[in-house]
Amino acid sequence: MNQNQTYRHEVPGGYLWSPKTKSNGSLNPFYEFMREVSPGDVIFSFCDTYIRAIGIAQSPAYEAPKPMEFGTVGAYWETIGWRVDVRFTELKNVIRPMDQMDRLRPYLPERYSPLRLNGHGLQNIYLTEVPELMGNQLLQLIGTEGMAIAHSWNAATSGEIEIFQGQVSWEEHQVKQVLLDSMIGETTKQAIVMARRGQGLFRSRVAQIERRCRLTGVSNPEYLRASHVKPWRDANNEERLDGENGFLLTPDADLLFDRGFISFKGNGDVLVSPIADRNSMDQMGIVGNMLENVGAFSQKQRQYLEFHRDMVFLQANVRRS
Repeated sequence: MNQNQTYRHEVPGGYLWSPKTKSNGSLNPFYEFMREVSPGDVIFSFCDTYIRAIGIAQSPAYEAPKPMEFGTVGAYWETIGWRVDVRFTELKNVIRPMDQMDRLRPYLPERYSPLRLNGHGLQNIYLTEVPELMGNQLLQLIGTEGMAIAHSWNAATSGEIEIFQGQVSWEEHQVKQVLLDSMIGETTKQAIVMARRGQGLFRSRVAQIERRCRLTGVSNPEYLRASHVKPWRDANNEERLDGENGFLLTPDADLLFDRGFISFKGNGDVLVSPIADRNSMDQMGIVGNMLENVGAFSQKQRQYLEFHRDMVFLQANVRRS
C-alpha cells in the first residue's frame, strides 16, 4: 500500500480509500485491487520509502464516499470509491526496502510489482499484491514486532470496531436528503426510505416479477428479502422503486449478493468472487447447481446487473498476464 499522500489520514483513521477509476473514467488496476482485499489480509504501509506500519484488513472493500479529511477537492458525498476497514499498528522498527533489495529482488512479481528493481516505489501504485514469499521476507526484516502483528491479529477481532461505517454514514446522509426534498411527496418519501431495507412498494413491485430466490429456489415470501441489484445508495429515486432493479433472495443469498461476493452474467451464469469463503457458502447450503445458472433476465434487469458487476462485485477487472 503506497500511502505517501494519505498515510496521516488512513493509518490513524483505520481504513484504506481509493477512487473507483482514474479522473478520466478509465480503470486503474491499483484501485481495482481494492476489490480483492479479504478480512485478515496483511497490509504493508509504504510511505516516504519506508514501511512504517502494518495493517490487518477487517472488512472486504465496500462503496463509501471520499473521506472528509482528504480535503475539499470534489464533492464529498458525490465522490464514491472503495473503502476497506483496517487495523493498523505503526512500527518501531521501520525498514527501507531499497536497502534490502539483494534479498527482496528475487521475490518481486513480474506484473504489478510494488517496487522497482532498484527498490524505489512506483508513483502510480496505490495498492498491489505482495507475493507470499516476499511478504515473509518483509516480516522477517521487520523482525519479531512484524511477525507478532501478522500472527496474532485476524478478522475475528473485527467485532471490536464498526465495519462498513463509511457506507452507513453515506446512506444516512442520503435518507436525510430524501426527507428534506420538498419536491417529493410524503407518501413517495416513505416508499423510497422503506425501499432501502427492501420493504413496502419496492418489495411488492419486485414480487410481481420475481417469484422465488434465484439461487435456492425458495418461494415462500416469508423467507425472502427484496434485494436491490443496483444498490439503493447508488440509485436515483426512480431506480430505488423499480421492481426490475430487484431480486427476491433468501437472507444468506441476499448477504452474498449485496456485499458483492456473488453476481450474475447477463445470461444467468453465476459469478463467485475470488475472496468469497467457499466453506461458509457450503455451510449456508449454497452449493452445486445453485452456482451454475439462475435463468434468464429481462433486458432492464441485465442493465442493472451490468452495474452490479462493474461497481459492486468483488473481483478486480485486471488482466493477470
